[in-house]
Amino acid sequence: MNMALMWGGLLGLAGAAEIEGRWVHPLCEPLMVDRNGPFALLEDGSIWTVDEQGFRTSEDDGISWSDAIPVASGIKPSEPASFHLVRTRNHVLVMVYLDLAEYQFRWDDLKGEPQEGCKLELWSVRSLDQGKTWVDHQRLLDGYNANFFGFIETSGNVLVATVEHLVSKPGRWVSCSFFSEDEGKTWKRSNLIDIGGHGHHDGATEPTVAELSDGRLMMLMRTNLDRFWQAFSEDRGRYWRVVQPSSIDASSAPGYLLALKSGRLVLVWNRLNPEGGTWKKSEPGPASETPASWHREELSMAFSEDDGKTWTPGVVLAKQKGGQLSYPLLMERRPGEIWIVAGFAFKDKWKDPAPFRVRLREESLFREALSQDH
Repeated sequence: MNMALMWGGLLGLAGAAEIEGRWVHPLCEPLMVDRNGPFALLEDGSIWTVDEQGFRTSEDDGISWSDAIPVASGIKPSEPASFHLVRTRNHVLVMVYLDLAEYQFRWDDLKGEPQEGCKLELWSVRSLDQGKTWVDHQRLLDGYNANFFGFIETSGNVLVATVEHLVSKPGRWVSCSFFSEDEGKTWKRSNLIDIGGHGHHDGATEPTVAELSDGRLMMLMRTNLDRFWQAFSEDRGRYWRVVQPSSIDASSAPGYLLALKSGRLVLVWNRLNPEGGTWKKSEPGPASETPASWHREELSMAFSEDDGKTWTPGVVLAKQKGGQLSYPLLMERRPGEIWIVAGFAFKDKWKDPAPFRVRLREESLFREALSQDH
């Protein structure tokens, strides 16, 4: 049986417009939500998000939203992975975000260094009354920071956000975590993870994180080295003492790692090369000191049942020839129901936005992944 299904046909069933040139795996169903999130679950089963106007909730899976309650300035949902949300077990709402109100990116291509005034600060804020008011607004990290893909509450009730930070001499990215043992009231920073590199998109960038079955944390970081690098913490994000290349091939693009209620890990990302082909690497330059794949035309998903030691083959979820599907966001809306959003979804490289928001059943896609082993 041909497992292909054109996106236009799938969306046509839901009354949405056709998106030219997009193929979507038939196990994906369109989401009717009208925004890219991030989303988090409230105690009553509704979902919440934050936009430029503030905190909003939805009781119908994102079809409609409440009026906004102001939270903080500098929130920009059009910049994917610029903020993340957690509701703690004690029902405290916490947000970690980049303040884009004072964003300034300044880079000297000749020196390969960030210039003075390069600024994008990392902040946090929280609510103790289900979003009615917001308190403890504080800066976590000054200088220039960028997109991040990990913010979780561990089984030990510690909040952990994995982030990236721009350093100089040579200019490159390093990763670290911020952790809070009092539900976002105060924060501490871990050691820096530095794998070298030189360029405004080089180093250890855009980290994502999940808690493993034994309580350790696993971080995956975007690199220009043909694969994710991984780091492990045995103390809930205080230190990262094991840092090494992973077995997961990846282009120069971030992934999203999520621990599912089933006990599996799931990863959505852009592979090093398209299915059945090879992606031409970029030449070394201001972005990277090494040749790098920037393949973003396909979005894939894989599972692990052994805490990331091994992974199923990657299943291609969608293809956008000539465009891109990248910067994914995942949420387990209900046990076994995974929501997937592409923060960057374009028909023509960085032009012609074409939203990609789908959901799928974990077991169905997992069986599909296993079948590719044969």
